[in-house]
Amino acid sequence: MTGILRAGICAAFAVAASPASAQTYPDKPIKMIVSIAAGSVTDVIMRAAANELQPRLKQALVIENQGGAAGILGGQACARAAPDGYNICVVYHSTMSYNPLLFTKLPYNPDTDFTPIARLFFLTEGVFTSSALGANSIADLKAKAQSGAALNYATLGEGSFPDLFLKWMNNQWNTKIVGIPYRGGGPAAQALAANDVQVTRFGVGNFTGLLEGGKVKALAVGLPARSPVLPDVPTLEEAGLPGFPGQGWWGLAAPRGTPAPIIERLNSEFVKLFSEPKFKAFLDKQAVASAPTTPSGFAEFLKADRKAAEMLIRIANTKPAEYKPEK
Repeated sequence: MTGILRAGICAAFAVAASPASAQTYPDKPIKMIVSIAAGSVTDVIMRAAANELQPRLKQALVIENQGGAAGILGGQACARAAPDGYNICVVYHSTMSYNPLLFTKLPYNPDTDFTPIARLFFLTEGVFTSSALGANSIADLKAKAQSGAALNYATLGEGSFPDLFLKWMNNQWNTKIVGIPYRGGGPAAQALAANDVQVTRFGVGNFTGLLEGGKVKALAVGLPARSPVLPDVPTLEEAGLPGFPGQGWWGLAAPRGTPAPIIERLNSEFVKLFSEPKFKAFLDKQAVASAPTTPSGFAEFLKADRKAAEMLIRIANTKPAEYKPEK
């Protein structure tokens, strides 16, 4: 048998096998790489989604947390995973929009290493302080920062969305609040409650219990209008700090090369779940807004979000830095 004939037969078998594998998908557990620490709002949401989807897919969705480094570790793990439908990745604004503008030598390329599956939800974010700080408003926080008080701020690492807000705020106020990296909103919230850091901006859902316990205070929400979750808390514009152009979001992607029928199946299942009234009510309690899309809709959204990221980075006057893995 000639090499050309052998190659042709192999290709024919591959084509014939592809639809069959899509039809029987999934026939084993699916790993879901989550680019943030366990216990954070996104992690809680995706674990709930995994539980809901297991009986529908007839297979388990196994969470693998890859937190830290502004989503770079999760992005790297996703890019290196097999494109077989059994590796899917929970990505967010840092992974896809901000990191390629903030870092050189990234270990993944968001434009070529991933296939979009669906945007899932937007974050309701807020500016929070430790109750020990004694700041009851954005004006109080600004006064303390401008007085030279030593203030630390929880981020998700250099170039992360919380870090960019900090740099933008320091630029607006001519202050020097210091960023301290954490692996997720959960750890950051606990650090704030312990007064290890004095201020941060994260999803509201990370702070619900701590707010009820009086350990942290909400000074503002990053929305055009007040949140029904925190109706007495002003927006950033109402609080006197307008102009921040970004909004946090989370979505689902797969390693590039994952078969299109599998992408469509995953999109269908996740969009259906994130559109159901009962699950949307659960999301409301986590202080996030359900916003599922088609794969093509997510791809178009990513283009627009990259442009918004470029605007924010110019405002924050942030220059690209070489990414150096943690040792």
